[in-house]
Amino acid sequence: MVIKMKVLIAGGGTAGHINPALAIAGGIMKRWPDAEITFVGTPTGMESELVPQAGYSFEPMKVAGFQRKLSFTNIKRNAQAVWYLANSGAAAKKIVNKVKPDIAIGTGGYVSGPIMRKAAQMGVPLLIHEQNAFPGVTTKMLSKYAKVIMLAVEDARPRLGGEGLDIRLTGNPIRADVLSYDKSKAREELGIDDRPLVFSFGGSLGARRINEGMADLIVRSSKDKKYNHIHGYGRYGSFLPPLLEEKGADMDADNLDIREYINDMPRVMAAADLVVSRAGAITLSELQAQGKACILIPSPNVAENHQYHNAMAMVNKGAADIIVESELTCELVMQKVDAILSSPENVQKMALASRNMAITDAVERITDIVAEVLGK
Repeated sequence: MVIKMKVLIAGGGTAGHINPALAIAGGIMKRWPDAEITFVGTPTGMESELVPQAGYSFEPMKVAGFQRKLSFTNIKRNAQAVWYLANSGAAAKKIVNKVKPDIAIGTGGYVSGPIMRKAAQMGVPLLIHEQNAFPGVTTKMLSKYAKVIMLAVEDARPRLGGEGLDIRLTGNPIRADVLSYDKSKAREELGIDDRPLVFSFGGSLGARRINEGMADLIVRSSKDKKYNHIHGYGRYGSFLPPLLEEKGADMDADNLDIREYINDMPRVMAAADLVVSRAGAITLSELQAQGKACILIPSPNVAENHQYHNAMAMVNKGAADIIVESELTCELVMQKVDAILSSPENVQKMALASRNMAITDAVERITDIVAEVLGK
């Protein structure tokens, strides 16, 4: 009788933790088609919908992060988080006993901590994957239990510390369509001519400061037609089109494409000459895979300010410029965009530096480590 390999994966809270987990699961199923994969996540997080949609078993576990700002609401939330934490050990043990995994893989988020720690304490080999240049609290906490710590960015290595840790560079898993999209094909499909294409976005929800910061450049481009410009303003950025009109933009200009949601991200990213965006780990890995020159505006509202460290990993390699949000102005955006696009050689140099940072076989590297740890 063939014994199926059982895998326990935990990662949740944000797409930055969930998507790598799903990509790893897909790589495992491709290599071991009869594997049984079970995810653990919070019952109300994105993972509770995305994981079942992908066809995997899902075990809910109530875990919450602690709120740092003092308020009556946050005090109640922190009391609930303490209650969840106090009960997490028993809940985690119950799940591990039910799944009986051969290996456990954590990709970060609050839920990874208690379930991965318990799995390791119960003798299950543990792998953890860190997406960011600055390791999160969960990764640091679990590092002493892990057989292997897998990093997306080499800059994270010295920030983990600790003797005797087995740390490997694997990169972030990247969607196949991002890897395969050709720039010339993308530009043809989008109807983009030979003028430089600026692509700016702040995520699916939108980032108010990025929307505001890009406004004058969009208005100027609608008049001087110097650049093509695609901008995604996000769910909460509906104020932007009226603002652009108020500032005198020609919203019918053929070089503008201003939309709420970028539902063809691989194509638009492939077509771009310069990308202006946040500095989330997966976004940057995709930009590197496509070899894009970037201006990065890290979100200040993330744990350990990790987007700043992600951005600086590219800046230090000459692949990107950076604007700290507290210094973000329309004038500075235009200045930096013009400085980069005024020199095709500079764009190419930044694009090559970005491409040289790319790791495009992350899933294969990760499944190789799974095979090594399990002796398969």
